[in-house]
Amino acid sequence: MASPAILLATGPAPELLTVPQVMARLQLGRSAVYDLLRSGQLASITLGRARRIPTHALTDFIRTRLEQEAA
Repeated sequence: MASPAILLATGPAPELLTVPQVMARLQLGRSAVYDLLRSGQLASITLGRARRIPTHALTDFIRTRLEQEAA
């Protein structure tokens, strides 16, 4: 069985977006994006001092909002 480090190195890495990239995709301001991150509505990871949002987290956020709007 391969070690976890090898599995992580060989598996597909999720694309990580910066806050400005998320701002552009959602057409929201910096404060609004940070509010979503702070409230836990949009998941992120911290790498050093940098905040990164996995693309799947953004997709999940949009899907959840669409389902809420449809209900």
